[in-house]
Amino acid sequence: MINVLANDGISKSGKDSLEKDGFNVSTVTVAQNQLISYVNKENISVLLVRSATTVRKDLIDQCPGLKIIGRGGVGMDNIDVDYARNKGINVINTPAASSASVAELVFAHLYSGVRFLFKSNRAMPLEGDSNFKGLKKTYAKGVELRGKTIGIIGFGRIGKETAKIAIGVGMKVLAYDKFLEKADLTLDFHDGKKINFEIKISKFDYLLKNSDFISLHVPAQKNFVINKNEIDMMKDGAGLINAARGGVVNEVELVSALDSGKLSFAGLDTFENEPKPAVKLLMHPKISLTPHIGAATNEAQDRIGLELADQIKSILS
Repeated sequence: MINVLANDGISKSGKDSLEKDGFNVSTVTVAQNQLISYVNKENISVLLVRSATTVRKDLIDQCPGLKIIGRGGVGMDNIDVDYARNKGINVINTPAASSASVAELVFAHLYSGVRFLFKSNRAMPLEGDSNFKGLKKTYAKGVELRGKTIGIIGFGRIGKETAKIAIGVGMKVLAYDKFLEKADLTLDFHDGKKINFEIKISKFDYLLKNSDFISLHVPAQKNFVINKNEIDMMKDGAGLINAARGGVVNEVELVSALDSGKLSFAGLDTFENEPKPAVKLLMHPKISLTPHIGAATNEAQDRIGLELADQIKSILS
């Protein structure tokens, strides 16, 4: 029997798929400092994680029985991937499974920003009965996304899914990706109809200067993708969404740009200091906030679990 530890959980569909094929799947959450001991004691061959658990060289070195390390999601910056593969361990992830969920969250933040939902949801419980007309006047200057331009930095799977929603909303799409010159998109509709679009990749500076809203879809970086210089290039009153990774936006410069009015709002799902984001961000009246839940939909978790199960069975069959 092959033992699997899904330390950050796995969907019921994924667990059932593995158990149907004879795998023993544990979903107990083992503390990081006890993980090496647990993996060895329980003879774990497959370790599945999301973003909460890290798999570094010490664990890889001290757990010789590991055959597969799996990441439920896209980014694998919490795993020493090359080191594990050099040790003969298979490292897998599920890059396609959560793309649509993250893209929908981007638009939740965009709509929240342009219609002041994150502000009015805070104010209405406090003043809705005593200052209804005042609040109505305060939040009456929303704008439509239709007809506006979204700049998408990083045009992989999630960037493309974001573009598809944008096109459906009626937005113009600018995309930047250092690995692409153009990209083909297919929009699928409920009745089987399809429409194809070709997106030509823009220059980075052009995107910054010409986008009403900018959404980031890049992996973890050593340096900021959006720093003061990039913010200065953006349109006055632009909105910025980061549902990618903490550390790709200089948060100090972001707060400064929001305070000065250079940027009108931001939507953040990821932060430099997780799980303790800076208080200035959490309390800022111009930031729509979520706690790194981009991939956290029931549908995405089902797809992730099944995709991991299929890959594990393929490798170990």
